[in-house]
Amino acid sequence: MKHFIILMTGIFFLHISAKAQTHSCCSPSSSEQFAAMASGSSFISAHDAPVPFRLENQKGNLVTFQTEDGKPSVAYEVKSPSPSNKVVIMIHEWWGLNDYIKKEAEKLQEALGNVTVIAIDMYDGKVAADPTEASKLVQGLKEERSKAIINGVIKYAGPNAKIATMGWCFGGGISLQTSIAAGKQSVACVMYYGMPETDLNKLKALQAPVLGIFGTQDKHITPELVSTFEKNMKACGKKITVKNYDADHAFANPSNPHHDAKATADAYALTVKFLKEKLG
Repeated sequence: MKHFIILMTGIFFLHISAKAQTHSCCSPSSSEQFAAMASGSSFISAHDAPVPFRLENQKGNLVTFQTEDGKPSVAYEVKSPSPSNKVVIMIHEWWGLNDYIKKEAEKLQEALGNVTVIAIDMYDGKVAADPTEASKLVQGLKEERSKAIINGVIKYAGPNAKIATMGWCFGGGISLQTSIAAGKQSVACVMYYGMPETDLNKLKALQAPVLGIFGTQDKHITPELVSTFEKNMKACGKKITVKNYDADHAFANPSNPHHDAKATADAYALTVKFLKEKLG
């Protein structure tokens, strides 16, 4: 039995009614909502290009797993020092699986101890160096491919795996989607300022408790959107803990001009505590 934590990163905002919604054939999915937001000039201009960074003395390795659409996918895996049924899968921000995310995978593995961390690649090897390029990568990600990667990594975890998911921004939304897809295998979901799911039927299928970390100054994943998400989760009988910081979107990213070191440290401590409790 394996435990999986999926870390994810990236985000999108579409104007959504504060009322609880159920999905219809004409309603955009959360991924489509993110893509729409990521195409907007305000979202693009809110992100500075990440400072170049190269991870030295890597502790992990690239691994390959198969997907249902026939295309293999890759991930950066940092194994537990001893055999473990606990695994962390991390999902990157809208920049892609860069060395910042690999470093975060190593950091999380060390903090959690007897777990394996797997940082998946939603862009099939592409990495953005500036926000305009990142926006194009988000818009170019087809929902079918996204689902194939998510289902592929769940299968890679194994039928007895216990899965916890986590991600920031774009990955925060994917974190929630992965926990939904993992069904009874999912034990925890952490989403940093990620796009909430508005389809109540999908939320009803979620088995894992959610830790949502957001910024009250966020003009994209707004406090109103977060409040609606919290109400929808509770209406579906799901467990959710929301932690709001007096910070802007992407405050936990040190390469972001709105980075808040104090809030980041507090949120990370809360995240590690939550994951340890749920993974056991």
